[in-house]
Amino acid sequence: MSVRTPHSTEPAPGGGSTPHRAGFACFVGRPNAGKSTLTNALVGTKVAITSNRPQTTRHTVRGIVHRPDAQLVLVDTPGLHKPRTLLGERLNDVVRTTWAEVDVIGFCLPADQKLGPGDRYIATELAGIRKTPKIAIVTKTDLVDAQQLAEQLIAVDRLGKELGIEWAEIIPVSAVAAEQGAGAKGEGAGGTGGGKTGPARGAGQVELLADLITPLLPESPPLYPEGDLTDEPEQVMVAELIREAALEGVRDELPHSIAVVVEEMLPREGRPADRPLLDIHANLYIERPSQKGIIIGPKGRRLKEVGTKSRKHIEALLGTPVFLDLHVKVAKDWQRDPKQLRKLGF
Repeated sequence: MSVRTPHSTEPAPGGGSTPHRAGFACFVGRPNAGKSTLTNALVGTKVAITSNRPQTTRHTVRGIVHRPDAQLVLVDTPGLHKPRTLLGERLNDVVRTTWAEVDVIGFCLPADQKLGPGDRYIATELAGIRKTPKIAIVTKTDLVDAQQLAEQLIAVDRLGKELGIEWAEIIPVSAVAAEQGAGAKGEGAGGTGGGKTGPARGAGQVELLADLITPLLPESPPLYPEGDLTDEPEQVMVAELIREAALEGVRDELPHSIAVVVEEMLPREGRPADRPLLDIHANLYIERPSQKGIIIGPKGRRLKEVGTKSRKHIEALLGTPVFLDLHVKVAKDWQRDPKQLRKLGF
C-alpha cells in the first residue's frame, strides 16, 4: 500500500512502451461521496448527474476515458445504503452486481466527514471481494485543511488494516479543484505514506488517479471507439439532466420521489437543414398529489426554471437546439410498487 500525494517522489505507473490496457473500474461509496463528480472530472465532460442530495445516482453510468496507453471505462454506481424501499433494495443490488464484474474498485470516502458506520459497512463488504484490486480515494479534499486530510488518510489506512483490505493505493483527490485547474503550492502536511500534501489538497490528482488505475487493468485493445464518452442511451442521459435540474432546491423528502421518463425525441418536421430543432417530450413523476405544487411552483415558475436549466445542458450534450415539453404526473408510491418501478425503468 502507498499513499499518492501531489509531492510523491515515486514515479506514477504508465508511460513507456507498455502494452495497451482496457477495462472497467467502479467507484463505490456511501451516498454523496463524490463518485459522480469524480467520474465527470476523469471523462472531462458531464456523463453523470451531480447533486448535493444523497442517492442521486440510480443506475450505473459508464464514462469512457481515452488515453494513449489505455482505455478506462468508469462505472458509476448508486451509493450503497440501508434500503427503506423496494427502489433502495434494487439500487443496492445494482451496486453488488457491478462489483462482481469490474477489474478495479475505487472506494470513495469524503475528506470532510469522519469515517462512519456507512463507510465501515461498505468496507466490510469490499473485504469479502478478494481478487479485485481496491484503491481508496479520499474525495472533496478542497473542503479540508492539510491536517484534516492527513488524519483522514491515516484513518482510511487503519480501516483497511482492521478489515484485512490491502489497498493497492490511497490517493487524495479534489474533482472540483481539478475542474477549476487549481495548482499546489506552499508548505505541506505529512500523510501516512511519507509523502507531502500541500494546500491544494489533491488538486490535479485526477490524472494521477487514472495513472494508478491503468496498470491494474488487463491487457486489451480498446473496448469502445475513439471519441465515445459514454454508452448511456441519449434518452436516459436527457432524463437524468432533467432530474438533476429538478433536484435543485427541493425539500429533503422530495428528491427520492422524483423520476423522469423521456417519452419522445423527434426532429421537428419541415425545419431547414441549417436550423434543426429537436422536440423532446418528458414526464416528471412524483409520488403524491401534494408534491405536484412543489415541482410546478407558483404560476409554473419552478417547472419553467427546471426546463430552462436542463435544456441548456441537453443542447450542449446533443449539439442541437431543443424544444423541451415537460409535464408533471403522479405515480402513487412508485418507489414501493414493483409495477411502477418497471414502468419507470428500474
